[in-house]
Amino acid sequence: MTAIQAVYVRGHEERSDPKPHIVYRIEIQAHVRSWQMWRRYSEFVELHTELTKSTGSSPPAPLPPKNALAIFRGPFRDSTSMIEERQAGLETYLRAIISAKDDKWRECYALRDFLGVPVGRLGTMPEGSTSKQFSSSSWLDEHLGLQAKIRDIRADINKRDALSDRGDVSASHTANVQAKKKLAEALSRVRTLTQGLQELGMAAMAEGELQRRTDMVARLQDDCEKLGKMVTVTRQPTRPTAAPSSQGFTNVTIVPESDRAALLSSSKPITRVFGAKKPQETEMTRPLDDQGLVQLQKTQMEQQESQLAALTPILQRQRHLGEAISAELAVHNELLDELNNDVDRVGGKLISTKKQLNRLG
Repeated sequence: MTAIQAVYVRGHEERSDPKPHIVYRIEIQAHVRSWQMWRRYSEFVELHTELTKSTGSSPPAPLPPKNALAIFRGPFRDSTSMIEERQAGLETYLRAIISAKDDKWRECYALRDFLGVPVGRLGTMPEGSTSKQFSSSSWLDEHLGLQAKIRDIRADINKRDALSDRGDVSASHTANVQAKKKLAEALSRVRTLTQGLQELGMAAMAEGELQRRTDMVARLQDDCEKLGKMVTVTRQPTRPTAAPSSQGFTNVTIVPESDRAALLSSSKPITRVFGAKKPQETEMTRPLDDQGLVQLQKTQMEQQESQLAALTPILQRQRHLGEAISAELAVHNELLDELNNDVDRVGGKLISTKKQLNRLG
């Protein structure tokens, strides 16, 4: 559920079909887009039951109490105030799940279905489902979610190393196992993201955008490969022991015998390796002596350095263009957010006006 940034419950409606009831408007904001869903209180109760059954524990915040009859018939309290109170409680309930440190509730399919998350927005899918179709925006959401997942894995590895340095072997092992589980999930999601990009490429995505996203996936794969090496190598802290003071030495570290053996011996001989094959003579190198070969190498290196120097300003311009595009996109996103808020406000006023007209009619 890392693609979801925020959830709000902003508004409600009275509906009469099949019988009088209240539905609440849920606004979901992701990295690229936002949408809204309408849900009854009974659907919140079903979600709570399913999350509790799937994860084995209740969500971090309780549901507001059920008092449906009092909302319509209660003689002691104003029904509007009760509905608004329940609306605030439902928003607190959802936001607690989205912001919880433990992601087991966010990863449940029941929550994704309840919030109407499009298929392919997240890397995990319900059992038995093989369809993983991305839209252009949901693909970017999933990529951002994977970047956040990779940051979480790095945090777990740093936590493992810190615990190992303190000598807490059990907690260090637990953190390492958690990092491995998250890495396995990230690798699966990267494969899904790659397949989704291939489908988008077949759907006539622009060549430049397709190449940019291909590079983004390649960077994710490199990060996962590096993290895979890190989680398989666990740091083993050595505890330095001071030598006896009776020998006339202080603060001397005793090196374990295994470390000494590893330093003094090597499974492979140290030799110079020029490549898998022997160097081959070319028409350019055959008439040259040793000094000529050295001079040829220097000349080629100078040519390569001049080419790199010419490439540097081009890359800098590309970077500046990318930063300018990013800033422009941020401005457009803010304008879209403001427009969305204005539309919501106008929609709320229209609903209120409609209710007033119904009362006058």
